[in-house]
Amino acid sequence: MTIARPQQIQIAVITCSAIALFAFFRFLPTGTNLSHMDFRVQGGNSIEMCDPANPQFIPVVDVRSPVSMVLVTDAPAAVGREVEAHFTLKTASGKPVAPEDLVIAHTKKMHLLIADPTLTDYQHVHPDATRTPGEWTFRFTPRLAGTYRIFADFTPVATNRGLYANVDLPVAGAAGGAAVTAASVPSRPALQAWAYESNGYPFTLQPAVQPLQARQVIDLKFGVTRPDGGPVPMEPVMGAYAHLVAFDEARSGFAHLHPMEIDLSQRPNATKPELSFKITIPKAGRYVIWAQVNLGGHEMFVPFWFDVA
Repeated sequence: MTIARPQQIQIAVITCSAIALFAFFRFLPTGTNLSHMDFRVQGGNSIEMCDPANPQFIPVVDVRSPVSMVLVTDAPAAVGREVEAHFTLKTASGKPVAPEDLVIAHTKKMHLLIADPTLTDYQHVHPDATRTPGEWTFRFTPRLAGTYRIFADFTPVATNRGLYANVDLPVAGAAGGAAVTAASVPSRPALQAWAYESNGYPFTLQPAVQPLQARQVIDLKFGVTRPDGGPVPMEPVMGAYAHLVAFDEARSGFAHLHPMEIDLSQRPNATKPELSFKITIPKAGRYVIWAQVNLGGHEMFVPFWFDVA
């Protein structure tokens, strides 16, 4: 059977249009040019991918990450002086990690968890990407001298699982006589401390069972009240009503915890808000959990020290 010429032309036009549409969508930018394999490292003792729904303590320093982190500063870091820092992230395959390669997790694409050697100065910072692929920049003011450890917490599009990297930053003594007030640096208790008061608000973090045991799921209740019994102006911070970050004494790693109560439309109790958390800690030792909250538009950080048997 022969096809009439007008039909042949119509078929040709449809075919060419389909090919053109395929080519158009095929070469549209898809965001990331990284694949799952870019985050693989050869050999053992490496960070794989971490499930944010199952919070574990990640020994970032003791295992190899598939992402390297290199940091430089505008000037030597010193106590009381704002540091302007730039860092680059590259995959195991040598490719830069840029914003388009990351998903938004807890309202941000990149979280930096910064802690001094005593773990009494903890800061949570969100860096900005520069025009250089894989380069990010941020500012912070160290309150104590010593070698600060900076953990990067992010989620690649290619894996959709949390990954981590870390770098150290030496901080010299006070620059130009800059003072560090006692109020700006929480004291480190000698014993366990499940209660802490800051800006007139008593905070508590209560484990369901004590003593705490390594390698077992630990249920925690975080709460805050007002001494006069009035309403607590708790507002969301990074898409939750509170965030917890746990460090071991050696700063070998951390756990970034988020409350079980994920529906922001369901506000906590007005006068006695409580949030539930879970964590599994791999080994015995001394730990601190820093809680980050937003009370009436003012972000606050409160520490809780504890021992794991």
